[in-house]
Amino acid sequence: MNKAEILKEIIEQRRSIFPKDYTDKEISQEILDEILNSSAFAPNHKRTKPWRFKVFRGNEKAKLASEMQAIYKAAQPGHLFLEKKYNDIGFKINKADTVVSIVVNFSGMVPEWEEIAAVSMAVQNMYLTCTANGIGCYWSSPKIVDHLKEFLTIEENQKCLGLFYMGNLE
Repeated sequence: MNKAEILKEIIEQRRSIFPKDYTDKEISQEILDEILNSSAFAPNHKRTKPWRFKVFRGNEKAKLASEMQAIYKAAQPGHLFLEKKYNDIGFKINKADTVVSIVVNFSGMVPEWEEIAAVSMAVQNMYLTCTANGIGCYWSSPKIVDHLKEFLTIEENQKCLGLFYMGNLE
């Protein structure tokens, strides 16, 4: 198979695969580094490299789950609080081997939409690299990520665009 055929196959196989389908097998550090490194090759105007990723594994991932559950519980009026949704937040994060926060850093050098587009292309590179390595992944952007500013130490010129979940498949 030539490079174009391989690329076409990877693009066509790319899917959002959710944590319920992940195994407990750990993603190797080598593959994780490859996934994250692929993001750096996304096009970005004026080379602003507006993506800011924070990787959550192990205890850090458990802290993220607790924080997101607490945010959900605090933000929901009692009559709208759903125990199932609360539990699902923790389940998804804890079932994933790795969760990466996706933050855009607005440089002020180019229009904000270009920075968001560059981050989106960086995440697409991660999606494709996951697919090529048999890693399940998906980008989630629940409303509660807007409340992660302090937890993620997000600056005034930054915005969290969601979380990228990854896990091994059978």
